[in-house]
Amino acid sequence: MAKSDGTYLKEIAKIERQQLIILDDFGLQAMDNQNRMAFLEIIEDRHGEGSTIITSQLPVSQWYDIIDEKTIADALWTVLYTTFTDSNYKANP
Repeated sequence: MAKSDGTYLKEIAKIERQQLIILDDFGLQAMDNQNRMAFLEIIEDRHGEGSTIITSQLPVSQWYDIIDEKTIADALWTVLYTTFTDSNYKANP
């Protein structure tokens, strides 16, 4: 997505307006800087405005490694933690 032609901002705004965002399988690969910043922008701008469900095969304690930037991970965690529920669901094989 190009920032210069406004496509990026339009897509971010479209995502932020959704009542519910589901991020499935979060953490399959480490985030690069562009993904970290977009994720932070979406989560911060949606805070208190809509619901976000994040599923992951990784425990929350490993999310810092996936985000791969402590300051941004702290900022994300601060926003997410205010309404965070860790179901720690274990499926029966």
